[in-house]
Amino acid sequence: MKVLVTGGSGFIGSAVIRYIIRETPDCVVNLDKLTYAGNPENLSEVSGSERYRFEQVNICDAEELDRVFRNYRPDAVMHLASESHVDRSIAGPAVFMETNIIGTYVLLEAARKYWSSLEGEEKETFRFHQVSTDEIYGDLGGPEGAFDEASPYAPSSPYSASKASADHLVRAWWRTYRLPTLITSCSNNYGPYQFPEKLIPLMILRALEGKPLAVFGAGTQIRDWLYVEDHARALYTVLTKGQVGETYNIGAHNEKQNLQIVHALCDLLEELAPDKPAGVTHYRELIKHVEDRPGHDLRYAVNAGKIQRELGWRPRETFQSGIRKTVQWYLEHKDWCKRRQDDSDRRVAGITTESE
Repeated sequence: MKVLVTGGSGFIGSAVIRYIIRETPDCVVNLDKLTYAGNPENLSEVSGSERYRFEQVNICDAEELDRVFRNYRPDAVMHLASESHVDRSIAGPAVFMETNIIGTYVLLEAARKYWSSLEGEEKETFRFHQVSTDEIYGDLGGPEGAFDEASPYAPSSPYSASKASADHLVRAWWRTYRLPTLITSCSNNYGPYQFPEKLIPLMILRALEGKPLAVFGAGTQIRDWLYVEDHARALYTVLTKGQVGETYNIGAHNEKQNLQIVHALCDLLEELAPDKPAGVTHYRELIKHVEDRPGHDLRYAVNAGKIQRELGWRPRETFQSGIRKTVQWYLEHKDWCKRRQDDSDRRVAGITTESE
């Protein structure tokens, strides 16, 4: 199989590509605009493979998309290209509307045009996989329950609204044109190669620098945390085994308050990085509570029973094993982190508590 992955140089997209090249016989075409969060270094392990190709293309460019489909003739599309940072969407929503909504529309039309030209088994087996987020469901509000695939959409931020819009487009192209689509909605991801504006890598790096660990509000917002390599395996499972027209929630049932995450990181750093910055006795003393984000959702949780029952996927990492691997990775890749950090962007709105 030849898979076209959009946004393949980003955090989750690169994990998907590394998984496909390492664990399957399939070929990958990575289509990425290479914005600030896209990094070719994320694919250094596999970029030399004969089964990997890269195209620097904006998904809003219809002519270039047509060229890519025509030249590579993919068997499937995994659409991960998106703007994903909630704070950035609040400060400047326009690019989120352009990339996440218009870009998805342009990509859908390019895929439909290409799919319509196929015949026989090629047409029958083609898939368009939209990779979405649990944030499209909005806020659970209380401590009980979880979103399932039938839960109504109620996005709270410009980012989540743009992803919800993209999902609606994908469903419409399935319903109206019968383009064979799949949608997955995942919980918060964490793991190696995550851009340092996101909660876990940002807190690790700031702690190592002896800088304040700013937590929105009381830090009681709850998220379900999914190790990115488990997510990559789930996405490939859905692509190859999922039922056309269906949606699958992907989560790890690792619900944690944001403050609990920061505490866990501080405690691991006490063990794994005991040589602290000057003036720091304990990493936890760096925690600082700041004004909450506008429209901040209290709790996300997804019921991942469907993908477990129907497709046999389950996460392999516990939160304890995954977070330890993550902290160790960042400690061992400080040069990568230094190259990825952008001090001016990081200081615009404080600290984020969302995951790509």
